[in-house]
Amino acid sequence: MQHRNRWMIVALIIAALPLAACARPLASASTEKPSIVEEIEGSEFKRVVLTQKAAERLDIQTVPVRDEEVDGAQRLVVPYAAVIYGLKGETWAYTNPEPLVFVRQPISVDYIEGDVAVLLEGPPAGIAVVTVGGALLYGAETGVSK
Repeated sequence: MQHRNRWMIVALIIAALPLAACARPLASASTEKPSIVEEIEGSEFKRVVLTQKAAERLDIQTVPVRDEEVDGAQRLVVPYAAVIYGLKGETWAYTNPEPLVFVRQPISVDYIEGDVAVLLEGPPAGIAVVTVGGALLYGAETGVSK
């Protein structure tokens, strides 16, 4: 009987070891915040600044706004993936004015054709807009993830 109890005690100790390891913080855990949200003076929008590691984890991807001929006229176009919709139908795109900095900018979409949004108003041609990760930037900016 005592022999059986010893084995049970040994089994319980072995089972508890992984739980004890969970209680200690990881030595490699960083206290650096993945993003900083800054007010933009005179604007309702904010600037989202990511760490390099956060941008890689979110797989942020950008493309420049293009000036293309559409139906015989020069028009601003962005990939439809760059368009973010608000609850009231407002539309935005995140611009990338400098490395790791993202700013939500209002855009006015004339129409969508396939995977391209033809704009009435928006950032000028050549400005980078986010095509992958925009919804995550919006969450960081508005505090949805908190």
